[in-house]
Amino acid sequence: MDEITIISWNVNGIRAVSKKGFLEWMNNKPGDIVAIQETKAHKEQLSDEILNINDYESFFSSAIRKGYSGVATYTDIKPKKVLKGFDIKKFDDEGRIIQLNFDKFILLNIYYPNGGMSDERLQYKMDFYDGFLDYANKLKNEGNNLVICGDFNTAHKEIDLARPKQNEDVSGFLPIEREWMDKFIENGYVDTFREFNKDGENYTWWSYRTKARNRNVGWRLDYFFVNEEFKDDVIDSYILSDVLGSDHCPIAIKLKI
Repeated sequence: MDEITIISWNVNGIRAVSKKGFLEWMNNKPGDIVAIQETKAHKEQLSDEILNINDYESFFSSAIRKGYSGVATYTDIKPKKVLKGFDIKKFDDEGRIIQLNFDKFILLNIYYPNGGMSDERLQYKMDFYDGFLDYANKLKNEGNNLVICGDFNTAHKEIDLARPKQNEDVSGFLPIEREWMDKFIENGYVDTFREFNKDGENYTWWSYRTKARNRNVGWRLDYFFVNEEFKDDVIDSYILSDVLGSDHCPIAIKLKI
């Protein structure tokens, strides 16, 4: 049986994280595919050292606005096709989506919006969620297996953040956001981490401002989902909480292919 490892990480700025051990970490080949979010860079702003790491081929989707949003996927498995966006301009302009089609599955690397800045941004986030779900369902209904990863910017259940009661009115744990996560799962998608780990105190983001990581006062905002039909091909799903460099840590999934 062959297996591959895919990693997802919100790096909170690829140029910043590259000065904090990211390049060394990548040169140690942490996974066959590494999907990163919040690159905050256009490809032409990046050095060859960042663009061409180890044996990886890199693909970037950047926001029109410089220094904002953006996703990238590094892979040493040749994709059959690479697509950017959902064909919805207001989402695609923010460089939040990159899709790589492989033989056995489609990988969707997505940086979902943060809804905390204003009511307008919360509505944008919810519209993005719905646009994404329509797009994912279309791919799934065409017979594709999906691996969906990224920073969803929502903690789904009380177990997924350290202080649920204090955050009931905070974007990232609002009822409307959590209900959408329920709807997403009801549409036939599996939170792979919870297939292997039902324990609390497993988080992927900690506030820099309060030095929350030292106390593990965190949120689980980063996920790997697969469609229900592909669930049995997932060997493991886990959090790499010891990897530093961002306010998020990487997460990983192992697949048999």
